[in-house]
Amino acid sequence: MLRNLLSTHDQLSNMNRDTPRVVIVGAGIAGITMAVNLRNKLHHDNFVIYEKAESIGGTWRDNTYPGCGSDVPGHWYSLSTEPNPYWENYYITQPEIRTYWEEIYQKHDLASRTVFNTCVKLVEWDEEKGVHNLTLEDVTSGQMIQTQAEVVIQAVGFFTAPMYPDIPGKEKFTGPLWHSSQWRHDVDLKGMTVGVIGNGCSATQFVPVIAAEPTTRIINFCRTPQWIALRSNYHYSNWAKWAFAHVPFLMYAYRCFMMITGDLLWGVFLANSPLNTVFKKLLTWYMRSTAPAKYLDDLIPTYPPGCKRLVLDSNYLAALHQPNVDLNWTGIQEIVEDGIVLKTGDKVPLDAIIFGTGFYLVEREIVFRGIGGRTLKHCFESEGGYYGTVFPGFPNLFTIVGPNSASAHASLIFIIETQVGYILKLMNPIINGKAKSLKSPKRLQPITTPGFKSAGAKNLATFPGMMSLYWWITRKPRWDDFKVVGGEQWFYQQLERKVALTNYALVGLMVSIVGYIFSML
Repeated sequence: MLRNLLSTHDQLSNMNRDTPRVVIVGAGIAGITMAVNLRNKLHHDNFVIYEKAESIGGTWRDNTYPGCGSDVPGHWYSLSTEPNPYWENYYITQPEIRTYWEEIYQKHDLASRTVFNTCVKLVEWDEEKGVHNLTLEDVTSGQMIQTQAEVVIQAVGFFTAPMYPDIPGKEKFTGPLWHSSQWRHDVDLKGMTVGVIGNGCSATQFVPVIAAEPTTRIINFCRTPQWIALRSNYHYSNWAKWAFAHVPFLMYAYRCFMMITGDLLWGVFLANSPLNTVFKKLLTWYMRSTAPAKYLDDLIPTYPPGCKRLVLDSNYLAALHQPNVDLNWTGIQEIVEDGIVLKTGDKVPLDAIIFGTGFYLVEREIVFRGIGGRTLKHCFESEGGYYGTVFPGFPNLFTIVGPNSASAHASLIFIIETQVGYILKLMNPIINGKAKSLKSPKRLQPITTPGFKSAGAKNLATFPGMMSLYWWITRKPRWDDFKVVGGEQWFYQQLERKVALTNYALVGLMVSIVGYIFSML
């Protein structure tokens, strides 16, 4: 699957200049979903996927730490068009997820449209020509290449840039040090004292696994307590998998049930609401009944559930009872050659350090420049975007899982499918030659999240509502919010059609009212 620079040229030569060229950045789950739908729904095959790695998978390729898996049920963490009746368990693991996406990739023959080992460095909009100029780098040779595309899809996702906290001295440590997303499988932790920094979703998954080795001592350095909930996992029997595969509509109904019940959970995250208060008591009860008593004062948060992502318990709280696992809530001052120095001045000797500290949500390796040279990163941090998909000053650039489009309570796959469907509708006039470019609106609504934890901070990640609401809002474009270039006639036809439909609806309503009045006489 490795491609060199010559392969890149060959791939680009297959891009037909007579029809709109589409570049998809990233061959993770968002990029694959976009490619499948672009081909199947718009019947457009003039696209190329650029992937900086040598294989597909994105997050589920990179994160291979022990215990890695989804905290969303497998039947909901899969494409609605590609259901899998043979998931082994309610919650699925990283190897299962990666295999699932590799099978979809092969099934839809996307290898012929993918260029690996190619990093997109710069995407710059040329207003005069109505195209994006792209600068690519072959990561194996370092050579640069230029190309163009009428449409660019950013499908990089959130979890690509590992975040290291601002702790001085990381370069001084003489032992192995790594981030959970770059797991060192060559390091045997037996007999070691391991410092784990962070207590979020990743750390709470791998700590119980590495703690199963009794000779490995783990010191988990924590800063902020997390709300931790029961994770009820179970195995699907053979007859259940058979029924999912052969009973009509059963798996679809099961998935819908998951979606509805999962989306209704959003209500429990409304700060200080009755549901939130009850949920907080349930979580407190679970944590008090599961975790060691000596840690409870520090372990249980004081902020309402929903201000941070809820952590599902992968036996993390039970692992805290083990003699080889300790929590440390003292702040870290610096990292030294052989350990960590705390803010109290005490030194904790360590053989290895693992960061489970998440990812930068805004940081991107790619520079996107729009009209007037403005950067997309500036948009992310200041103005935000239009439903996390399009941005002012960036024509024909579409983002999957952009700012304020993710969810802390629902399936990311559902969000991706919703956004892809929305993007296809926006792209349709460009692909069909009815318009040259599409400019997003300047009037953006500020996004706020009820109960957001940090006063004055801006929510860059989640949509502040139910995912069914996000689907409803993006089910069809509001064309009067956009400026269509090179397709004004088509644009006005859309507006006239909208006005006509509204008039028909009003006439129908009036006829119904008059008919009702006459029936009462």
